[in-house]
Amino acid sequence: MTVNRRAVIAGLTAGLLLPRFAFAADLSLGDMRVETLSDGHLTLPRSMLFAGLEPEAVDDILQACGVAKGAILPPINVTLLRHEGRVVLFDAGSGPSFQASAGQLALALEVVGISPEEVTHVVFTHCHPDHLWGVLDDFDDPLFPNAEYLLGQGEWDYWFDPNTASTIAGERASMAVGAHRRLEVIEDRVTRFRAGDEILPGVLAHASFGHTPGHMSFELRSGTESLLIGGDAIGNHHVSFAEPSWPIGTDQDAEAAAQTRLRLLDMLALDQMQLIGYHLPKGGIGRVERQGSGFRFVAGVDI
Repeated sequence: MTVNRRAVIAGLTAGLLLPRFAFAADLSLGDMRVETLSDGHLTLPRSMLFAGLEPEAVDDILQACGVAKGAILPPINVTLLRHEGRVVLFDAGSGPSFQASAGQLALALEVVGISPEEVTHVVFTHCHPDHLWGVLDDFDDPLFPNAEYLLGQGEWDYWFDPNTASTIAGERASMAVGAHRRLEVIEDRVTRFRAGDEILPGVLAHASFGHTPGHMSFELRSGTESLLIGGDAIGNHHVSFAEPSWPIGTDQDAEAAAQTRLRLLDMLALDQMQLIGYHLPKGGIGRVERQGSGFRFVAGVDI
């Protein structure tokens, strides 16, 4: 694995000042070129993430990781893969209809010289708003008009079911309605897959259920080199590393999510496989180290 470029881009593009930092972390994995692009960030109250946990214990972990007091501001890292003529996005960002601090993917793509029309595939980890809603533009038309969309069968079944909106927890009902509407728009171009499938050359789907019922992660492999695109299976760089068994409020099935998190962290630490996390800092690329009874995230590209 070699590094081509690693930079924070904050400058002029098409004569316009970028409204936010567009982080670009760039590495090569054999003949794969992998980048992470910023869609902005979320703004989440601590009560949403850490309800039911001991506040003082949570604060100790957050302070040790340098997290400021107040709302949590997780970054949104969309992975871009260029390989064998394909231009592949892993998730599509938030689009214009979710949070004002998000929805910057189209601008980040422009910075790295990719137009939406050039995207050949969009692969989804799951169907939460900050991963799916960016498939549509301001006019509710597909942002990536030439793309094939790939989504795990279980995730499709759950969010495309019209009954989900009436059976999901109340505060998530609007997410279910929004997911169903967007999936309807792209339905004819969606290919479904299952865990263990090689969905594209060198891209293997891993079951990582819990955050949502059909959440998937993806192993990219070229020869002996590999990395894991983890989506939200490991959703933060602080509490979920230090205490991976603790429940996180954004996980739909907290117990299953914790089991998945522990399994992935064990694997990543043991194999020293690079990780790209959707909400991890500094572009989301790093590795996992054991620390006491838990783990820690070490940001940066391993050379």
